[in-house]
Amino acid sequence: MLIAFFRTIILYAIVITALRIMGKRQIGELQPSELVVAIMISDLAAIPMQNTGIPLMNGIIPIITLIIAEVTLSFITLKSEKARTIICGKPSILIKNGKIVESEMEKLRFNLDDLLEELRMNNYPNIADVEFAILETNGQLSIIPKSQKRPVTPQDMNIQTKYEGLPLTIISDGKINYKNLYESNHDEKWLTQELNCLGIEKPSDVFLACLDSEGNLFYQLKQKPKE
Repeated sequence: MLIAFFRTIILYAIVITALRIMGKRQIGELQPSELVVAIMISDLAAIPMQNTGIPLMNGIIPIITLIIAEVTLSFITLKSEKARTIICGKPSILIKNGKIVESEMEKLRFNLDDLLEELRMNNYPNIADVEFAILETNGQLSIIPKSQKRPVTPQDMNIQTKYEGLPLTIISDGKINYKNLYESNHDEKWLTQELNCLGIEKPSDVFLACLDSEGNLFYQLKQKPKE
């Protein structure tokens, strides 16, 4: 029983490491080659995990081999556009200049119901509002609406806007993030003063505190335990 436990932990760590090496992507964003590798890795890990009679290396070596092959393939596609087209494919235009491209839909075996469903999921229930619809290599549909149907932006109205950077998390679950605190050009003394001004005695009472690019501090206190 103990052997099976440690084998599972080892294989789990290897699979997690392998997926991290492949990059930060959601399942729906994986390229076909990446999806195949992910499925094969899970199968290879499951066999020695279930059967302790199979040597652990029989699962580890194929997993490492697949990762090396995937990293090599990724490097090739990074450097060669031709290889990228062959391995990953290329985007397909399903709606062009407001008209459905029937030949492309037939080629991809993409029916009208699928197209309308994807448009609705992207908040475009009316196909007349769409100028271009492009099926990306990862299977997701990118939509470019007609110019009359696009949301108005400050640039359209010649309105000058202020810079908005990413907010920095200063306190998370009662613990100070010193890296973000120093990056915001502040120190612990400043934070303590700010919290005292807000009537907060110590950082451990704060569930979350974030500092935006304008210097405004957003905070939320921890919930008190019910008596």
